Amino acid sequence: MRVMRAAPRFWADPPGILANLLMPVAAAWDAAGRLQERLSHPYCSPIPVICVGNLVAGGAGKTPVALALAANLATRRVAVHVVTRGYGGSFGGPVRIDPGRHDAATVGDEALLLARRAPCWVARNRASGIRAAVAAGAHAVVLDDGFQNPTINKALSLVVVDAIYGFGNGRIIPAGPLRENLARGLARADAVVLLGTEAETRVLEQAAIWNELPVLSAELSPVSGSRMAGSRILAFAGIGRPEKFFATLRMVGAELAGTRAFPDHHPYRTKEIEQLRRDAERAHARLVTTAKDIVRIPPASRDDIEVFEVEISWRDPAALDQLITPVVGT
Repeated sequence: MRVMRAAPRFWADPPGILANLLMPVAAAWDAAGRLQERLSHPYCSPIPVICVGNLVAGGAGKTPVALALAANLATRRVAVHVVTRGYGGSFGGPVRIDPGRHDAATVGDEALLLARRAPCWVARNRASGIRAAVAAGAHAVVLDDGFQNPTINKALSLVVVDAIYGFGNGRIIPAGPLRENLARGLARADAVVLLGTEAETRVLEQAAIWNELPVLSAELSPVSGSRMAGSRILAFAGIGRPEKFFATLRMVGAELAGTRAFPDHHPYRTKEIEQLRRDAERAHARLVTTAKDIVRIPPASRDDIEVFEVEISWRDPAALDQLITPVVGT
């Protein structure tokens, strides 16, 4: 399993010497993306494809948004399937996820979470995954990531933006976290999903950079967060931004006896979990992690590890419905 290492710290800071030195490489990266887009012949699916992506490398909240969209479509009685690349897994696909048979090493952690909400396909070739979903009876597809993939025509493209991190230093990889030129990326988007608390999103909601794109404000809300209030917790996570997880635990009133941050998609070893359990025992604390992390822990080592889950809470659900209804027709 490949593991995404932590993003360079200078990506989050104002552009400095290192970012400037890497600008020629960033220009080449952007040029390669433009060339790929021009040379591609996009697949036109017979069913609507709703893409959830972002413009920066690392976690912005795409998977929770994809889960929320799948739930929205399910309530409309739309037969929705999810297609994802299966980052961190070994399968190329297309393969339909069976949570009872597949694990994070084969299909990736995100695919296992998505499969809890709707039929989910892992496919390195996203067009093949969509074809497989269509053949299996899907009436709509939620494409988890794939915004920069020019081989698929999308009926609706949502760009997820973390209100705190934003676009980092505003430079393109490797000089910064942007996957592509900001203006070019936003020009292809149909709407922006701005994730953060009301206070965090207030300024960005009115930012001129959106070029009059609809902005859907939402936040990651704890599921049964009150059960953590007042508890001593040792929290650990291997996600894009572990500090967000730790901050959410503090927000619900948990007392953090310690935190442990691992690389994104980190495959936990038994010895690491044993050490975490010893640390928690010494601190007289409960051991808590995320839903994405628990599926990367060996099943025999999951006992006594609690999962703290979050879900998307839309501040204006009607605005989301106005975008989706014309696409799926219900």
